[in-house]
Amino acid sequence: MTADTPPPKKNKWSWRSQAFRGLIYQVLAIGIIAAAVWFLAHNTLVNMRVRGIQSGFDFLKQPAGFAIGESLYPFDSEQPYWQAFLVGISNTLRVAIVGIVLSTILGTLLGIGRFSRNALVRGLCLTYVEAFRNIPVLLQLLLWYVVLTEVLPDSANAWQVGSFFLSKGGLNFPIPVWAAGQFWAAIGVLIGVLGAWVYRRWAIRQFEATGKPRSMFWVPVVIVVACSLLGWALGGAPTALNRPVKGDFSIENGGALTPEFLAVLIGLTLYTSSFIAEVVRGGIASVPGGQGEAASALGLNRQQEMSLVMLPQALRVIIPPLTNQYLNLTKNSSLAVAIGYPDVVSIANTTLNQTGRAVECISLVMLVYLTTSLGTSLLMGWYNKRSAIKER
Repeated sequence: MTADTPPPKKNKWSWRSQAFRGLIYQVLAIGIIAAAVWFLAHNTLVNMRVRGIQSGFDFLKQPAGFAIGESLYPFDSEQPYWQAFLVGISNTLRVAIVGIVLSTILGTLLGIGRFSRNALVRGLCLTYVEAFRNIPVLLQLLLWYVVLTEVLPDSANAWQVGSFFLSKGGLNFPIPVWAAGQFWAAIGVLIGVLGAWVYRRWAIRQFEATGKPRSMFWVPVVIVVACSLLGWALGGAPTALNRPVKGDFSIENGGALTPEFLAVLIGLTLYTSSFIAEVVRGGIASVPGGQGEAASALGLNRQQEMSLVMLPQALRVIIPPLTNQYLNLTKNSSLAVAIGYPDVVSIANTTLNQTGRAVECISLVMLVYLTTSLGTSLLMGWYNKRSAIKER
């Protein structure tokens, strides 16, 4: 073999190939797992058949036979079980999404507050974090449910601020009477969000090119609000509101948030925000101190230093554990069954008691949480890749 002769190609399908051996091991592992799942499922079905226990998901088409106290859309007992599960899923997603937004905002503020130069602010943030994250979340849900249903006055003596009422029946508030203006206002919000995103990208490029900081919060907010108001005006500027009023036994009309929903939302938000605060604090602490000194040398104030220098660099550390907290909040929402909130676990329990289809109901609940968790992980993984530092 001369110096110019290329080396012989390796056989990719040889057992000496590490890649080939790895592929074989993976195929064997998948096969063993699939066989184990098939054995467990087959054994379960056989035992259920021997004992005369019905199986299958055909019950989903049968009338549910029970009412649901809280739903985003009308539901009655004559509708099938699958629609009842949809109500439970929508209730779970509602409390999870709103809780994620509120806990992120509160947790970020608390995490930043841990770096405040004011000792009182630092102390209050530290006290909050240590208090709420060391109390089991179930106890917090029960505490807030007792406060909302026992401490607050009844509907006849509800606390009133303008057209807002707070009582044992929950929070009642005015809602707009649906008209074309609300539709165009929603379109305006979507356009405003797109415009705010375009502005932020432009502002970041300008800051990188000139070093002159521009508003990254108030200007986007003004863009969104202006576009929504413009859409509302183009739709006729409707102002009619459906206002709640005190009835003989309850607060009537308007919109309402039940005490069960409020207890779950408050408990999950306060609990999760304490962990998010520590995630944010750890992310900011991971940024070298010289970055803050360089920002001060450039003339940036404390707020600009945190929003333009420290937080953007801390994101690559914050996002992975933040994803875990989002997943924990979503899964912790299953504890809402303890206070009577009709989430997907509560609907599954009622369905199980009526139909006896334990395996099917539990499988549906597992599928719901698996889907929401994987969806959250994929979304946060995509955002993590976008926020990662790009090497030049």
